Amino acid sequence: MGNNRNFEEKLNLITRNLQEILGEDKLRSILEERDLRVYWGTATTGKPHVAYFVPMSKIADFLKAGCEVTILFADLHAYLDNMKAPWELLELRTQYYEHVIKAMLESIGVPIEKLRFVKGTNYQLSREYTLDVYKLSSVVTQHDAKKAGAEVVKQVDHPLLSGLLYPGLQALDEEYLKVDAQFGGIDQRKIFTFAEKCLPALGYAKRIHLMNPMVPGLTGGKMSSSEEESKIDLLDKKEDIKKKLKRAFCEPGNVENNGVLSFVKHVLFPLHGEFVILRDEKWGGCKTYVEYDELEKDFIDQSVHPGDLKNSVEVGLNKLLDPIRKKFQTPEMQKLTRAAYPEPTKHQKGVSKGQAAENDEIVPSRLDIRVGRIISVDRHPDADSLYVEKVDVGEAQPRTVVSGLVQYVPVEELQNRDVVLLCNLKPQKMRGIESQAMLLCASTEGEKRKVEPLNPPEGSSPGERVFIVGFENGTADDELKPKKKVFEKLQADFKISDDCIAQWQQKNFMTKLGVITCKSLKGGSIS
Repeated sequence: MGNNRNFEEKLNLITRNLQEILGEDKLRSILEERDLRVYWGTATTGKPHVAYFVPMSKIADFLKAGCEVTILFADLHAYLDNMKAPWELLELRTQYYEHVIKAMLESIGVPIEKLRFVKGTNYQLSREYTLDVYKLSSVVTQHDAKKAGAEVVKQVDHPLLSGLLYPGLQALDEEYLKVDAQFGGIDQRKIFTFAEKCLPALGYAKRIHLMNPMVPGLTGGKMSSSEEESKIDLLDKKEDIKKKLKRAFCEPGNVENNGVLSFVKHVLFPLHGEFVILRDEKWGGCKTYVEYDELEKDFIDQSVHPGDLKNSVEVGLNKLLDPIRKKFQTPEMQKLTRAAYPEPTKHQKGVSKGQAAENDEIVPSRLDIRVGRIISVDRHPDADSLYVEKVDVGEAQPRTVVSGLVQYVPVEELQNRDVVLLCNLKPQKMRGIESQAMLLCASTEGEKRKVEPLNPPEGSSPGERVFIVGFENGTADDELKPKKKVFEKLQADFKISDDCIAQWQQKNFMTKLGVITCKSLKGGSIS
């Protein structure tokens, strides 16, 4: 009876909070005989952010269940994925990842002596591994390799051959690390099913695959190193965390795409076994939750306010980050950080906010452009030519937007429509109503002016960042200063291409899902 309980406890720890398991029968049979050998890999590209606490808390579960855990720093993968990490920075970034991951695990109380850390290039450049790559290339089609990497490898119009190699290498890692299972996010599913198909073709065993759900970022989409506003960096200052959490999407009663609530579910609850809502006595005082479902129910019922939830998460998050910040305050760690992630120079694409302010450079990354969804449209009570729209831009409350579209676009074409908004202009009153963003439209002049709102890619979510190719990594100004005329100077080069794609100096406006377009106004301007 005791052994059976031990088996069930281990199985529960390994599988809790996972979205999907491929090979559960095999998992059970191994656990009946011995402890599981599992690996988690991370490509050493952008700086790890707080979403990394999600796999870290799961790794803590694996260790509590007695698993032998390997963490792979996939340096070669980082280079193959559209060269997200330049070759000359691979070793430095791998060192940075190792220090950060170890600091995170120590912060959540995971004994790192139980872990094995492996660098991909330590074995991926060996004769045996290289021969297996060639063998794999003889049994895998281009179609299958591209499909396997679709959710993970950066997708571009003219993909490099390296991106097709990526899924095969990840599959071979399972054999060369001698594990029973690979752990990753649900976005890895296509690579995992690819591995299950191609490893047996080389005479190797099919592995178990354990998948975490994708925890939404602060804007409601995937938390990404390349989307500054969607993530909290592990070394962010407390005041920056407060600011980012304040802007986080956390609509009252809404648990869908709620990154703040998801962080509680997948990180704070598993680590501490409880979560405390901190609030003033006049709003009911502090409340301790020992079951996540109870907290979610109270949030849906709106007896837990988004502001109190954010404040409580801020406290919990800072407790996790304090020891990591402390470790990286040493001169040695600061030197490593600067070397692994050098600040972009004036001539590099994606200029940071601090540099933009210092150099006063007029670069597109200074614009906070987002996808919005119009949830209501009314005529302005004091102006016949103006609409007043309520637009969801991924924040706690919709923004009020006043636009002069009455004579160009019927109400029914705006209602529930996805649009593109410039969100960091200084709010200004238009005939008595404050407009908090600008709805971007294509237009053509002539005998009769034509205007069409810009269209985000199908499937876009409110709050998703819109960037201009080559300026993906810069940080937008908090608010554009009217005297500097940053938007006006950039707008002079906004044009609609012959393919109806929105561009700045012939570089496309994009989201992570694709290009920004208009319906028909080829050669038009954007305002």
